[in-house]
Amino acid sequence: MAVAATTAAARSLLISSLHCCRRPILPIRPSSSFSFFKSLTSSSSSLQSSPNPTVLSPESPPEPARRNVIDVLEERCLLESVTSDELRAACASGRNFRVYCGFDPTAESLHLGNLLGIIVLSWFQRCGHKAVALIGGATARIGDPSGKSLERPELDSEALERNTLGITDVVSGILGRSRGCESLTDDSFVIMNNYDWWKDVRLLDFLKRVGRFARVGTMMGKESVRKRLESEQGMSYTEFTYQLLQGYDFLYLFEKEGINVQIGGSDQWGNITAGTELIRKVLQAEGVYGLTFPLLLKNDGTKFGKSEEGAIWLAPSMLSPYKFYQYFFNVPDADVIKFLKVLTFLDLEEIDSLETDMKRPGYVPNTAQRRLAEEVTRFVHGDEGLQEALRATEALRPGAETKLDWKAIEGIAEDLPSYSLPYDEVLNTSVVDLCVLSGLLESKSAARRLLKQGGLYLNNCRVDTESKIEADDIVDGKVLLLSAGKKNKVVVRIS
Repeated sequence: MAVAATTAAARSLLISSLHCCRRPILPIRPSSSFSFFKSLTSSSSSLQSSPNPTVLSPESPPEPARRNVIDVLEERCLLESVTSDELRAACASGRNFRVYCGFDPTAESLHLGNLLGIIVLSWFQRCGHKAVALIGGATARIGDPSGKSLERPELDSEALERNTLGITDVVSGILGRSRGCESLTDDSFVIMNNYDWWKDVRLLDFLKRVGRFARVGTMMGKESVRKRLESEQGMSYTEFTYQLLQGYDFLYLFEKEGINVQIGGSDQWGNITAGTELIRKVLQAEGVYGLTFPLLLKNDGTKFGKSEEGAIWLAPSMLSPYKFYQYFFNVPDADVIKFLKVLTFLDLEEIDSLETDMKRPGYVPNTAQRRLAEEVTRFVHGDEGLQEALRATEALRPGAETKLDWKAIEGIAEDLPSYSLPYDEVLNTSVVDLCVLSGLLESKSAARRLLKQGGLYLNNCRVDTESKIEADDIVDGKVLLLSAGKKNKVVVRIS
């Protein structure tokens, strides 16, 4: 269930040929298997269970006057494979789909690799379909082997609960803001947790009703399984069953919630097709589809979404909006147009215009990167997060007119040296003395020399005289920002 960025194989971000299994879209036929869930479950409760499981409303009537989401994804290099090209025709006819993407809570936040899944869900939203984010409260206990060389470490119940809450906050914040689009309604997305049904499933009934439809040869032929079996570490039986568990999720969601499309990264193809096949065999039903999108790769073929410090997290508590913004602002020219297509909702005409401008004389460097950073930061962190990132960016530019606040300075504090001083020692201390006390400059003479040259700044304002620190200089009563030139800075925290 882990999304695009978890694969180990480096693939190009170009659209590959569609894998099509041409089958007619047939109506769901009633079957004795439709009631098999009743024999699989018994009542119980747990932390990972959602207190109020969400049931989607009945399908809305078709809305023909809208864009075909499959065409949109293809245009923007967000389509790699689809189980049947009939999905494109069905979308063109105005049929409404319920589409889900799974996110296992293996960390307290999703990261940049997971963002593609949310973006594709949002495109389905914007084209009139219903989006479902499925939190893998159950499957995270097993661990998806796709793209992994080692088995995931086991998570305890407390970690799973904490991670589930964190990921739910991230997804609901992003998709909730997407509802600000005029074309979206308040019920355009829901968040579910597969532990709500897995907690009551009994092993013997599962093997009898579902396991007998799983062909071991087919399961062993899946790429994620084959690579692990060929490795020195091998694969545990627990991991081997993961594709069947994810397939069961699709079956349950199809029968109980009317969800008929599953999306995921290209490394999820095997798990997704396990679900479509299980639905066909157990429920004797057609009209379900799987769709994958390419991995997020840079122009040199390496994975996009990692920094020297680690993953690019989507939760502001794990990575500030400022650092998130800066990551995209520093994207190389060779990658920026591709990422504008994949990671933003800008019109392709506007992106083409930016690409043309980049080739013209007089182009201001990083203009396209700035637009990319603004759009992605706004999508993930909202307008408030974007403004926080912009204020923090200004905080690094001496002489900027933007008034600094404590939050903006804290946004850059991790990247700068800092020094703590008691309030009484800071108040009425000369700026020259504070430069030495904080370690910004080695001596008072060096500070005075820089002051005369106009290179000394307090909270981004040039210091013209050897004045003393006043109460109003301390930003929100908590912090000061001293700068010697454009790059040498120190944060003074008031203790």
